[in-house]
Amino acid sequence: MAERTLRGARLGGQSFEDERGIEFAARQQVGYLCSRGHNFEITMSVEADVPAVWECPRCGAEGLSTQGIEKEVKPEKPARTHWDMLLERRSETELEDILKERLELLRGGEIGPAHLHRAPRKRKTPA
Repeated sequence: MAERTLRGARLGGQSFEDERGIEFAARQQVGYLCSRGHNFEITMSVEADVPAVWECPRCGAEGLSTQGIEKEVKPEKPARTHWDMLLERRSETELEDILKERLELLRGGEIGPAHLHRAPRKRKTPA
């Protein structure tokens, strides 16, 4: 066997690399306080954008930054209703005309459920 083989080394348990000549990235400690009163710190790179909110490692609640970083407020879109979407396609005058037309057909018995249909009137035959 070759003399350069490593004997007795555990799989994945030990690294034979040393830390000489390695320069670590600059780091900072960022403090957070959760709604349940837990204080905790997260280590981040100096270059990182520090978030205003971080999940508490103890309870999972939202922790707010103790460095005064504010949450970004996003403008909320108003909810679009069916009526809003309909008005994107038709004007109110068009909708009124369509409604009148459909009501005339409904009242005339041409459309709608069968129980609402009127029986056709019998014409008098000239004698």
